[in-house]
Amino acid sequence: MIRYRDLYKAFDHPVLQGVSFQVEKGEMFGLFGPSGTGKSVLLKTTIGLIELDRGDVEVEGASVYGGDRAGLRAIRHKVGYVFQHAALFDSLTVFENVEMGIPEERLSGMNRRETARRIWDTLELVNLEPDQVLEMLPAELSGGMKKRVGIARAIVSRPRILLWDEPTTGLDPVNTAAVERLISRLTQELDVTSVIVTHDVEGGLLMCDRVSMLEGGRLRFIGEPDEFRASSDPVVRAFGDRASAQAALNLVEVS
Repeated sequence: MIRYRDLYKAFDHPVLQGVSFQVEKGEMFGLFGPSGTGKSVLLKTTIGLIELDRGDVEVEGASVYGGDRAGLRAIRHKVGYVFQHAALFDSLTVFENVEMGIPEERLSGMNRRETARRIWDTLELVNLEPDQVLEMLPAELSGGMKKRVGIARAIVSRPRILLWDEPTTGLDPVNTAAVERLISRLTQELDVTSVIVTHDVEGGLLMCDRVSMLEGGRLRFIGEPDEFRASSDPVVRAFGDRASAQAALNLVEVS
């Protein structure tokens, strides 16, 4: 479904250094790693949001970096992107924010009733009450509600691929677990391929079919969750142990 080919990217220092792997159709694929290792940068390359120094990404066989503008636009229409902090437009209502997720050419072919129905149904999919939230502004929403509106915007056009950039950042453990359950359910119900960048390693191991770890701009690990847990690589083990300890501390603080 997605193939990353020898990706290189540097800003003031190298961020991606020859990363290659592929994500299979219908798979939920997790990206772990310390801060600053290129996880979000890699995710953005999937739809060409960042210019690569070298390499390419293919989505269903179509090149992201080697094609023309029309080809890139067609790829982006297949993909829903859930941003790290929801990235809602402060001056727009929930209805208007979710509507932004429908491509203009598709929106122009829908009448107002069809658009309203699609948005209503999508808000219900993410466990929000449409009649209560449609006219609300982002400032009136809780953190968990903002996350769900951001997810609704990403899925309203019914994409084939979903990219999740730290979807539980800023949430307490209870809301983190709720959003992760929602992610798993939507991946199955919508029959999509998902790539998720997450700091919640334990949650990611439960959700994902395969996981990977970036370290120093390179792919340090790729495999199934049980293989990650059993890895003998000292760097992988140390990262997993730190993540587990932090998760336990978060639970203690909440309780």
